[in-house]
Amino acid sequence: MTDLQDLILHRRSIRKFKDRLLTFEEKRAILCSALVAPSSKNRRPCRLVLVEDREMINKLIRCKLIGTLPLETATWVLVVVADPTQSEAWIEDASIAAAFAQLQAEDLGLGSCWVQVRGRDYDEETSSSEYIKKLLEIPSQMEVECLLAFGEKDEERKPYSAEKLQIDKIHLNKWQHRPAWIEKTMTY
Repeated sequence: MTDLQDLILHRRSIRKFKDRLLTFEEKRAILCSALVAPSSKNRRPCRLVLVEDREMINKLIRCKLIGTLPLETATWVLVVVADPTQSEAWIEDASIAAAFAQLQAEDLGLGSCWVQVRGRDYDEETSSSEYIKKLLEIPSQMEVECLLAFGEKDEERKPYSAEKLQIDKIHLNKWQHRPAWIEKTMTY
């Protein structure tokens, strides 16, 4: 297992993937990580829809006008869905599950990219979530938070560096109070 800080620094959004299918073990690890993610009041409102079929992935690409480029070369897409009637924190729960899946992919040396769905539109009358629910036959009470594109990386991105840490966004006790020790010690 990779050191967590190293894993966090190296996990970057990958938008171009090689044409290699994920192994069963890789998919299992990603799914298990999403399923063990923390959940408000342990309600677990998330559901995961796995899409491997290239034709179906191509239809998912059309779920919104822009921002679906990573799906074009992804070999596996995870649709992160949640039931708002099961938890008022469904957005947070789905987001945490998605983040855990992405960290697991990075730990396996795979690439991933979040494609936002909630709050996006397919067209003037249909939300991206509604389009995806109809396409994948997802029950109407469910909501789609995001699509996660996965695959073997076909691009390299530099890890985050200490110089990019925005330490000015850290406050101590009060909004505008930031002691000098934060600037001296906030390095990754």
